[in-house]
Amino acid sequence: MRASTRVIWTVSVLMLAAVSEAIFPLPFLPFLPGFNGFRDNGAVKVAKPQPVARGVKGGRKRGGAIDAPTNWPGKWELFSQNSGVSAMHAILMPVINKVQFYDATIWRISKIKLPPGVPCHVVNAKTNKIDCWAHSVLLDINTAAIKPLALQTDTWCSSGGLTINGTLVSTGGYGGGANTARYLASCDNCVWHEYPQALAAKRWYSTQATLPDGNFLVIGGRDALNYEYIPAEGQNNKKLYDSLLLKQTDDPEENNLYPFVWLNTDGNLFVFANNRSILLSPKTNKVIREFPQLPGGARNYPGSGSSALLPIHLYVKNPKVIPAEVLVCGGSKQDAYYRAGKKVFEPALQDCARIRINSAKPRWKTEMMPTPRVMSDTVILPNGDVLLVNGAKRGCSGWGYGKDPAFAPILYKPRAKIGKRFKELAATTIPRMYHSTAIILPDGKVLVGGSNTNDGYKYNVEFPTELRLEKFSPPYLDPALANLRPKIVANGFPKQIRYGQFFNVKVDLKQKDGTKENLKIHMLAPAFTTHSISMNMRMLLLGINGVNAAAGGYNVQAVAPPNGNIAPPGYYLIFAVYKGVPSVGEWIQVV
Repeated sequence: MRASTRVIWTVSVLMLAAVSEAIFPLPFLPFLPGFNGFRDNGAVKVAKPQPVARGVKGGRKRGGAIDAPTNWPGKWELFSQNSGVSAMHAILMPVINKVQFYDATIWRISKIKLPPGVPCHVVNAKTNKIDCWAHSVLLDINTAAIKPLALQTDTWCSSGGLTINGTLVSTGGYGGGANTARYLASCDNCVWHEYPQALAAKRWYSTQATLPDGNFLVIGGRDALNYEYIPAEGQNNKKLYDSLLLKQTDDPEENNLYPFVWLNTDGNLFVFANNRSILLSPKTNKVIREFPQLPGGARNYPGSGSSALLPIHLYVKNPKVIPAEVLVCGGSKQDAYYRAGKKVFEPALQDCARIRINSAKPRWKTEMMPTPRVMSDTVILPNGDVLLVNGAKRGCSGWGYGKDPAFAPILYKPRAKIGKRFKELAATTIPRMYHSTAIILPDGKVLVGGSNTNDGYKYNVEFPTELRLEKFSPPYLDPALANLRPKIVANGFPKQIRYGQFFNVKVDLKQKDGTKENLKIHMLAPAFTTHSISMNMRMLLLGINGVNAAAGGYNVQAVAPPNGNIAPPGYYLIFAVYKGVPSVGEWIQVV
């Protein structure tokens, strides 16, 4: 009788839970920090907190192949003692393999002077006050040599992206730099060209997105609840488009600055601000759809979570609708900025959510990271994994508003099962707080720099202005895996490819079991990184038509992306990846 009663009781509880889930998908939602009454349409699924994975006992499947197992937690190395400028903004420049760093001319000082013969920046034309410090440098990623460049307009909290030919277009900034578009071509002796009236609105903390044709849209910024299209170099834009999303997500803490913007595989733009997101058509300037709200707190500056468009899986013959999935990790409680101003530093958010934006019924699926994180940088690695690095465990963005540095990066494996996606890696000893950056390098290492949570270059403070640069080697660079590392043969691939083209990549590999299941070609667009946002970062896992043995390795026949919706024209790094171990990347241009 007791057993029967227990069965009836259990079934009743399960039925009640099912009904409750159907009616109230998250019955605790009103009590979550930052909940403001928006409906979530039953579209958030929360997974249980995950234990920290300290090692991997076996391999991991990746598209039918088994990844080579490793317990190696990665390694940090000090690359440079002096980056010249605080590495607030960073991007890897194509072909020349040099990184462009720049900070803000408002500080009037850096750690490197402009070279002789280069005119100083005129701070005040009336008083003839000048600034002879450099605020932009080109860094050689092999030797750490830095070359100072002159900037005339203020780049503080600006945005950027690369053109089809690899020219960096930087937009916005502070004061006289807010309406500016700047151009720096990718060559060793190139200089900045600046157009202070190019933009119709002042863009401070705005986001720049690359469109399918290689042009740009820039959206948001302080007191700019709109967006515009960047005109051709030397021209000025006059037309603005209002953004209802930015107006509706604006709050007293301005948690919708630096919105996350990702080009969807259908050519529309996924735009995420504060805790809400839409799909925007750049052709009609209309909102195509609204996505469920992501509860829990604020994700954009100064809440400063981080985001990535997860790698796009392509095939020899692609489906009509190519799936796309967005990841959003960490952030702050809705009022974290206000409370930090009162010296109360709340724990950062610990959740990491993803959503399939082309699904008929998109919903956020949420997991818990090993630790809370705010101000982290998200880096897609050459093998398709994601690295979360830098940032803090309490507070939010702002001068002195973050506490408790997050020293240990987190590896996130998108294709692993829930419960096995996170792994905490080797920790650095350098705090990387507000104004830190991290970008992938061709050799597969991650270049980490910046951290300046002060108004100016200051050193006798809790978190000094940081000029040191580090390189982090992810687990695939485990020395024990060195014999598995492929190499793309010089001149063994085309320098340019067209959409849909079959092309060959010759790969040196000292393994006899290379197949199209375990030897892949990946393409990665370099990100413009600042303030925990990696603009235009994009990885494509190319369709493989065949893998044939050749002298010393293999000829891999890959298929180029089908169109600009999938891969805007421009420069990408291609990697050969064998069982999760990537080669050194080589530059290829989609034209």
